[in-house]
Amino acid sequence: MARYGKKAQEKVEKVMRERKRGTLRSGKSGKKVTSRKQAIAIGLSEARKAGAKVPKKRAAPRKTASRKTTARKTTTRKSTSRTRKSRR
Repeated sequence: MARYGKKAQEKVEKVMRERKRGTLRSGKSGKKVTSRKQAIAIGLSEARKAGAKVPKKRAAPRKTASRKTTARKTTTRKSTSRTRKSRR
C-alpha cells in the first residue's frame, strides 16, 4: 500500500525542481528555500491543500512541556525550603 498518492508525488517533484532552480520561496517570509527537507515539507503541504493522499502530520512531542513544569516545581520547592531555614 502506497503512503503517498500520485498527486502528492507530482507536487513534491515540482517543488524540488523549483528549489534546484532557486525560485522556491517560503510562505510568510518569502526567503529563498535551500533546504531539501524544507522543500519536501512545502510540497507535502501543497498536496494536502489540493486534497492528495498524504499521511497526517506528526504530533509535536509533549515531553519537553512536562519537563519544564517539573523543573519549575523543583525550583519552587528548593526556594521555599531555603526561606524556612532562614526564618528559624
